[in-house]
Amino acid sequence: MKTVIVCDAIHPVGFELLNAQSDIKVIDAVSTPKDELLKILPEADVAITRSSTDCDEKFIAASKNLKALVRAGVGVDNVDIEGCSKKGIIVMNVPTANTIAAVEMTMCHLLNSARKYVNSVNDLQINKTWKREKWYGNELYGKTLGVIGFGNIGSRVSFRSLAFGMKVIAYDPYIDPAKATDMGATYTRNFDDILACDFITIHTPKNKETVNMIGDEEIAKMKDGVRLINCARGGLYNEDSLLKALKSGKIAYAGIDVFVKEPGNTHPLLDLENVSATPHLGANTYESQKNIAIAAAEQAISAARGICYPNALNLPIKTEDLPPFVAPYVELISKMGYFAAQLNKRPIRAIKIEAEGSVGDYAKSMLTFAIVGTLKETLGDSINYVNAKFKAEEKGIDISFSVVPESGYKNKLTVKVLTDKDVVTIGGTVFGETEQRIVNINGFKTDFKPKGRMIVFKNTDVPGVISSISSILAEEKINIADFRLGRDDNGFALAVILVDQDIKKDILAKLNALETCVWAEYAVL
Repeated sequence: MKTVIVCDAIHPVGFELLNAQSDIKVIDAVSTPKDELLKILPEADVAITRSSTDCDEKFIAASKNLKALVRAGVGVDNVDIEGCSKKGIIVMNVPTANTIAAVEMTMCHLLNSARKYVNSVNDLQINKTWKREKWYGNELYGKTLGVIGFGNIGSRVSFRSLAFGMKVIAYDPYIDPAKATDMGATYTRNFDDILACDFITIHTPKNKETVNMIGDEEIAKMKDGVRLINCARGGLYNEDSLLKALKSGKIAYAGIDVFVKEPGNTHPLLDLENVSATPHLGANTYESQKNIAIAAAEQAISAARGICYPNALNLPIKTEDLPPFVAPYVELISKMGYFAAQLNKRPIRAIKIEAEGSVGDYAKSMLTFAIVGTLKETLGDSINYVNAKFKAEEKGIDISFSVVPESGYKNKLTVKVLTDKDVVTIGGTVFGETEQRIVNINGFKTDFKPKGRMIVFKNTDVPGVISSISSILAEEKINIADFRLGRDDNGFALAVILVDQDIKKDILAKLNALETCVWAEYAVL
């Protein structure tokens, strides 16, 4: 039994998800005074926090057994990541749950920058002034939008802007240009193309490469009357340069949701009429708060079980530094190893990774994640991302990777776990940007999300098998959530049966006792 402590308020659906896990104890410390929280922390294996809890030296010192920390949100300014790393605590955040909220906030600022909607509303409702001639604006239709950063948010802003009839130019050195061109945008590697646009919006992480990305020099190259939007992170536009250009009229209007220092309620930008500023509301929707709670709870569950550590910030590979298409594979390969280990519990002799497509460039770096996922079932908390390869060597387990020809997928990973008797092979890929899928088990084609409780059932391919399985599960009041079936040319079939309840050993024994059953195993991801 692992313990997850929730230190700050999250949407109730997060608690519902945590409390539904039979192998996890939940401590609700939302209303606990912070000095009292330090006394409870030693009980926790995983903590969920938000901005109200400082994960500082005292917090870390009190966390005697903490293995992972989930920051339910994007920002980790209140987390001592270096201190956590020294203590062996893996830090995760939730960067994509508020994607739609941030996209729509950007569109609000984009539209307002063209029509000065907020200014006209205030003039009418506060000043009671009716001056239509004062509020002429511009249409988005036919204008050019420069998008800096074409990830989850930037690409969706572009898609919506194209629907307004805008021309979109995307700048992002880390994406496949086809991601932009396939939707009708123009891709460029020349930053000056962005600076020549009518509107510019930025959607990058904040790092050494992007801080002050737009300053005096870049603004000087822009056309007169340009409009700038920043709903990403404060400091991507140099605030002093922005202030000067807004005062001079070089920049006609700016929509700002973020500041270098927050709260920004005394910032001189707020004194300008050609600025619309909001108090960092990008994630402030009811829907996004629910999504954040679900994502944080799911990450805490995976971390508590040692399956994987989604969006980890202090692992051997920093997922935020990887090309966007690679990061989901880091999580996926750990899940695949854990899945394989649950299907065959015999002593492991070798772990092999096969990679197809451009993800193969990162296969060697992913070995550590595959090892931890595979050996977690037997070694528990004694294995981590620091000692993984040493533990494998200690047990005489051969570790290798290879890049193989594509088999119909643009990118695909395969984990092969060789035991003293057999080989378990799990193949997986990512659809779209983040949709993880298991697509092959021991040569049987399948397609399901690597999440939840599942029975994997190999059988002779004869009539009546599905009804036999269903009868046993119905007798035990086990609800079937999904049923995926694959067949081969040798007279066998393999089913992946997703269920809503835990499967006890006696139920698994009944399934294995069926005449048509070759083997049946239970796995949880």
